[in-house]
Amino acid sequence: MALEEGARSSLLRFRHKLEQDIKPSYLMDHLISDGVLTVDEEERIKTQPTRKDQAAALLELLLRKDNRAYISFYNALITEAYEDLANLLHGDLPQISLSALKGSSDGCTPTVQAVLSQGGVPQRPVVFVSRLELVNRVREKLFLVEKAPGWVTVFGMAGSGKSVLAAEAVRHQGIIEECFPGGVHWLSIGQLDKPDLLAKMQSLCFRLEQSMDSQSLHRTPNSLDEAKERLRFLMLRRYPRSLLILDDVWDTTVLKAFDIHSRVLLTTRNRALADSVSGAKYQVEVESGLDENKGMEILALYTKTEVCALPEDARNIVRECKGSPLVVSLIGALLKEKPNRWHYYLRQLQQKQFKRIRKSSSYDYDALDQAMSASIEVLPDEHREFYKDLTVLENDIKVPAKVLAVLWDLEPEEVEDILEEFVNKSLLFVDNHNKPYLYYLHDLQLDFLVEQNRTQLESLHNKVVHQYQQHYRDGPPHLRRCGELYSLMFSLDWVSIKARIMGPAHLINDYVEYGPVLDKENSDVRSHFQEFLSLNGHHLEQRPFPDVVQLALSQPHSSEVYRQALLQAQGGARTGRLYFDWLNKSSVENLSRLVLHPQQGSIYSTCFSHDGTRIASCGASKTLKVFRSTSGEKLTEIQAHDDEVLCCAFSPDDRLLATCSSDRKVKVWNVERAMLLRVFEEEHSEQVNHCQFTNTTKRLLLATCSNDKFLNVKLWNLNKPSSQNTMFGHFEPVNHCCFSPDDAYVSTSSNDGTVKLFKVSSANEWKTIKVSDMFEESDEEVFVKCSTWTADGKRIICAARNAALVFDVETSDMLLEIKTNRLSTVQFCHACPTSNLLAIAFSNYAVELWDLESNNKVADCSGHLSWVQRVEFSPDGSQLLSCSDDQTVRLWETKKVHTSSAVCLKRDSDVLFNDEEIIVSAADNCNRLQVRDGRTGSVLFQSEEMSSRIRCTCMCRQPSAVALGQQDGTVQVEHTYTYSTS
Repeated sequence: MALEEGARSSLLRFRHKLEQDIKPSYLMDHLISDGVLTVDEEERIKTQPTRKDQAAALLELLLRKDNRAYISFYNALITEAYEDLANLLHGDLPQISLSALKGSSDGCTPTVQAVLSQGGVPQRPVVFVSRLELVNRVREKLFLVEKAPGWVTVFGMAGSGKSVLAAEAVRHQGIIEECFPGGVHWLSIGQLDKPDLLAKMQSLCFRLEQSMDSQSLHRTPNSLDEAKERLRFLMLRRYPRSLLILDDVWDTTVLKAFDIHSRVLLTTRNRALADSVSGAKYQVEVESGLDENKGMEILALYTKTEVCALPEDARNIVRECKGSPLVVSLIGALLKEKPNRWHYYLRQLQQKQFKRIRKSSSYDYDALDQAMSASIEVLPDEHREFYKDLTVLENDIKVPAKVLAVLWDLEPEEVEDILEEFVNKSLLFVDNHNKPYLYYLHDLQLDFLVEQNRTQLESLHNKVVHQYQQHYRDGPPHLRRCGELYSLMFSLDWVSIKARIMGPAHLINDYVEYGPVLDKENSDVRSHFQEFLSLNGHHLEQRPFPDVVQLALSQPHSSEVYRQALLQAQGGARTGRLYFDWLNKSSVENLSRLVLHPQQGSIYSTCFSHDGTRIASCGASKTLKVFRSTSGEKLTEIQAHDDEVLCCAFSPDDRLLATCSSDRKVKVWNVERAMLLRVFEEEHSEQVNHCQFTNTTKRLLLATCSNDKFLNVKLWNLNKPSSQNTMFGHFEPVNHCCFSPDDAYVSTSSNDGTVKLFKVSSANEWKTIKVSDMFEESDEEVFVKCSTWTADGKRIICAARNAALVFDVETSDMLLEIKTNRLSTVQFCHACPTSNLLAIAFSNYAVELWDLESNNKVADCSGHLSWVQRVEFSPDGSQLLSCSDDQTVRLWETKKVHTSSAVCLKRDSDVLFNDEEIIVSAADNCNRLQVRDGRTGSVLFQSEEMSSRIRCTCMCRQPSAVALGQQDGTVQVEHTYTYSTS
């Protein structure tokens, strides 16, 4: 239908105003979504040099389109807040119902439906939930085979929804008209022998020839070669721009039969299948699970219930199967008939009773166990046995090939080849963000293996024990038998062996997972081993591998870890080995719960996910890493930027991570897939110091700030390529930005000595707090490092120089000042979201917790060996993260830390040994000289705070004196103490 004259006239009449105001990039997303603009047309418009030229090109294109394009453009103006421009066009809207427009918004017009029906493409399932991101990824690949033949492979594990995605990808007018005007031809394959394959090809030839005039009909081909040549002729001569879809392909024989220089979309569980054929190849991996909301939506549609009215068992079903589309659909169909069986089917899932989860449907397999066993049955016999051995692994545990090389008694290279076959056939998953690669099973795959091999579990575990005893004379990686579990996990030898092979995170995870079982034997010993690993894991990741006995000798004398280490050290000493036993360790208390060594170089930022299960960190190494908060297991590693990464932040739903860098870029990542989603560049001209998401997803925004002189604070809508708002007011670099708890305001902290509060809705400045006025006048500038809001949003705390200042948000009055010694600076502060605690990070290596109500320090967190750059409470306030230039991240339990009499002594020290006496002199973190008894830690002498930083000390026996050198060049001698001489 051509564009009505009134609509055309309206576009021409207001053309100048539209060209002046609109941002075409914002609007074209909507036009593409409605199917009235193609990706190629968008690219042509984007080649125009300026925004105004792009707007002119878009309007010129709209004038050549139909009424649907005009209505789509009008709706896009409203969606993108151009209401005034939309009002100009409203009077000439063509008379097409909005419901009709909505019905074709996915591009599935009656014409498209007719083409797909003629080609045998399946209709949408009765219950259908859109997975638009995946569908668009398939469509992007299909556009790549528009001009030349090629293969698009959609692969994933059983029941991941590959066939539905393939059908949905071609259910689009733009795809049909632009890429495949010759039609789309669907062929369901499955597991076939050669006669069945020939029958499929004969059927396709008949279908293609039937639509031509009777003169061109040929006899039925009698062999695969003849059928292949017939199809080659038909696809090249009669249907030159058509798409052939091969659904559920298992074997390379099938692909070779269809290697006819055509455009092919295939679905398979084997990602490497297309390697056997010629032509361009593209791949789309289908994730094994839907997100929780999509899974709930499917169950709601099956049971004709609102999502909000579903029982809690519904959410638990989705979680238990990790969002598997097959499982959710199977259970949904069962519940449609028996709506009161929510708990029953949840229990069947939990008890791995897959045979009871079955339905009749268009899916090839009636029950979940059949779908999974089909993938395993096509493996060679020997590899089937290897796959069965994976039954002994645990949920969510990733193992390197080296572990399985011991189990299978094969070379690591042979094992890698076998595992690659499993991965290619979607029977195993690989985390290739680690070196070496780590392999793991989906929960459903592991549950299926355990159920299938239940009668052989003991023999499978015995095999693991035997192989590892042969190889190391001790210890398997993961097993469930209690007697061996106690003897292994309470053994320092086994801890050393497993940490060397798999790293400390897997070990810590074992003590967490098996804690209830181990505690029945001895909860104290379990605690000793778990604490040893948590506090020394960063050492156990180093290469060359450290001496575990020497590390264990640093544990308290009451620890079982220390007892075993002492016995081994004494035995080693008899053979000439040297070990050091720390005599005065009781004077130092380590309050950390977990210590990580994520990367080389300073760590500038660390943060919790909002569910508290993960920790992200970034820094000088240019990488972003994500760890499990209970064990420190590395989950993801991304080479994120071209320069130092200065900040990282989780989105409120934990699906996204934002990073910003000295390279002036802001990036947004998909956490689970470690995939880059957005890059915001060019708007910040200097390094970007901080980024933070809003606290809720209600209106998701990202705030960033930079060293730019003027345009240094920006708000980003992730759906738009450029910033939504720029906040003006600072004329010096902005170090930090932070949303208020209700997301109504953004606070910004700057080198101009101020904190500014901006309204998020308007981006206008609300008020300025002049932090610099709180300090006595001096030549030194006041740089505000950061700001943090209290949970009630009524107070804001700022870090500047050596103080943390608390202000009333409404009045801007200072309520409280927390000061430290003048030679250290406050690097960062963070208010607890659930209490009155404030965490402060200092340049003197310390972390302190303060009670904002009583103005008292309630805890010292000592352990870092250099400047502490960032602190952050967990969302529930029970834990605290800190990161430092010492290349470590430490996790503290806020209820277990407390004020300590222990003082951090600097490394520039002197020691006197005199018979049994040991005397130590050193500067402390308050720049005082201390002389201590080395055995007891008791203070023999302490000076006043020095005016210049102490850089070295030297003790003299007679007379009793200490010389100290200071940064200003002076040397001072202090008479200190007396001690007995022999």
